[in-house]
Amino acid sequence: MLRLLRWTAAAAAALLVAGCGGGPSGGGHADGKGPGSAGAGTPAALPSSLTAQRLDWHRCTSTGGTAAPSDAWRCATLQVPLDWSKPDGRTIGLALIRARATGSHRTGSLLFDFGGPGGSGLSMMPYYGATVSRLRERYDLVSWDPRGVGASEGVRCRSDRDIGRAEDVDATPDTPAEERAYLRDAADFGKGCRKAAGPLLAHVSTTDTARDMDLMRQVLGDRTLHYFGISYGTELGGVYTHLFPERVGRLVLDAVVDPTADTVGHAENQARGFQRALDDYLKSTGQDPRRGSRKIAGLLQRIDARPLPTASGRKLTQTLAVTGIILPLYSETGWPKLTSALAAAERGDGSQLLSLADDYNERDSSGHYGTTSHAQRVISCLDDRQRPTPARTKRLLPRFERISPVFGDFLGWDTAGWCHDWPVAGQYDTPEVSAPGAAPILLVGNTGDPATPYEGARRMADELGRGVGVELTWKGEGHGAYGNGSDCVDSAVDAYLLNGAVPRDGTVCS
Repeated sequence: MLRLLRWTAAAAAALLVAGCGGGPSGGGHADGKGPGSAGAGTPAALPSSLTAQRLDWHRCTSTGGTAAPSDAWRCATLQVPLDWSKPDGRTIGLALIRARATGSHRTGSLLFDFGGPGGSGLSMMPYYGATVSRLRERYDLVSWDPRGVGASEGVRCRSDRDIGRAEDVDATPDTPAEERAYLRDAADFGKGCRKAAGPLLAHVSTTDTARDMDLMRQVLGDRTLHYFGISYGTELGGVYTHLFPERVGRLVLDAVVDPTADTVGHAENQARGFQRALDDYLKSTGQDPRRGSRKIAGLLQRIDARPLPTASGRKLTQTLAVTGIILPLYSETGWPKLTSALAAAERGDGSQLLSLADDYNERDSSGHYGTTSHAQRVISCLDDRQRPTPARTKRLLPRFERISPVFGDFLGWDTAGWCHDWPVAGQYDTPEVSAPGAAPILLVGNTGDPATPYEGARRMADELGRGVGVELTWKGEGHGAYGNGSDCVDSAVDAYLLNGAVPRDGTVCS
């Protein structure tokens, strides 16, 4: 299965490693919007055992399976309700990480969500700390593993062996037998998640995490929430602002998800975004984008019929090949690797594309897989109420193929398979993010962003409401804008977060 929305820093890290809801969980809305109304706030008064808890900050022993960070970072556990409609009931622990502000004029805490959904803040925050080191002069840098992720009741739906077997399932079925196998695999994944997560499976929505953030804000001692959300983290930020508009401090949303897109619309946006990034890559190599795309599509068709051999002895399937093409498009620094990998595949060697696919899938040399995609799926399938049928998907495929001859089929079929026969009902068609009266929120869009096309920033601004969303556009490449090489973007974001200077809506950084 392919679901391409990923977080900025992790995609960059993978390239370096390669050498390169409606109200409380279970709710719903007849109008297809969620979550709740802006005045809903917290479902019930919170007990002092939650709001007055004192965090025990200690040296981090590890961060999501990586080596422990430096002494500047400390970790703690925050208790939050499993079910936000029952704040006096069972609690679960959220793993937090923090580096204290270095300057004498501290503004407060700055929370980071790196997206996914499913990205581990414990793993990514120390890595990203160098990028945002200037912000640490005024802020405590704080991140966490959201519920269902990593050290916060992380969900693992399949064994490594079963994941490896599933890689042989054709994600663009061409025959009735392949279609049955594809849908059976999707249903089996959901069953594994239900068994692994138990009651938690119904309480990992974006709405639940937004409420967790507000409790986090209270326990950290901040009057308002200061927040930096990347990729899916922008949707989380939008949901928070809708629930708690009066508590919005300084919020930056970078690589903005289109909040008006439903399941099919989101897949179409990504097909358009990745094709746009592929076109830009092909132009950079002197190729005509249409011809180059047809050539790559032809290569994928040949691999579908006859998977390529690799140095490891494993086979490069069509699904793994397209995954290997996707990863280098997250950052312009990955384009040379894509050139080399495609050339090798044309010669009949799938080793380089397989290596890139393994990095995207978090597979190490021993065959162990990470669980980001597991958390990503349990969160997004609880959020998304729509369940396109295979019949509807097949009717949509020609439209997807017109958008992208390379990625269209994969993203089209994904709409049917991602949450097929999911054991918990989804909450809404599109998230509600309107936040009348909230303080200005800075939205950063990148014209070359493959995973969250830049049009999403304008749509988020419109949905937030007049005077709330302030759009900043960068004419660049890759997923996200801040820290990706634009002094114009970095200066504007820093001025906003450090000094409260709001740029003019519609500002463009070339």
